[in-house]
Amino acid sequence: MAGEQAARIPAELTHRNRWVRYSARKIPLRTDGRFAAVDNPATWSDFSAAARATVGEGLGFVLTQGDGFVVIDLDHAVVDGRALPWAQAIVNQLPPTYMERGRSGTGLHLWFRGAVPHGRRIRRGDLAFEVYSDRRYMIVGDRVPGTPLSLAELPDAAGLIASL
Repeated sequence: MAGEQAARIPAELTHRNRWVRYSARKIPLRTDGRFAAVDNPATWSDFSAAARATVGEGLGFVLTQGDGFVVIDLDHAVVDGRALPWAQAIVNQLPPTYMERGRSGTGLHLWFRGAVPHGRRIRRGDLAFEVYSDRRYMIVGDRVPGTPLSLAELPDAAGLIASL
């Protein structure tokens, strides 16, 4: 099962000890079922241990400032497997990148390089999305088909967020 999951997740993530499980309420969990904390590396594990664990609903990757990953989180962006027009407009404005569906199947997570000082919620008219690079975890494992599987050449987020 761990090998099957690893095939859907970029190797650049599976080689880092930033893995948690998550509960039905999207609370991060240790591999033993106790609560994990996004600001406490002692509560995270390596990919193999997290993938083998059976607690919770699935896998999550903890974002930390030092890793240099930025995730744009589009909530309520997908209906019946298709991106809503506002979400598709954002995806179309950005360079191709690794993208996953959220646990509910209605959200999208777009991965980039860079950092944001604190998680941010950005509102522009009716448009609202969140941007994270530190002290958050992202549910992973449901890659959007056709998006790059490698993070080696992720676009840099600098300037991209401001352009949305």
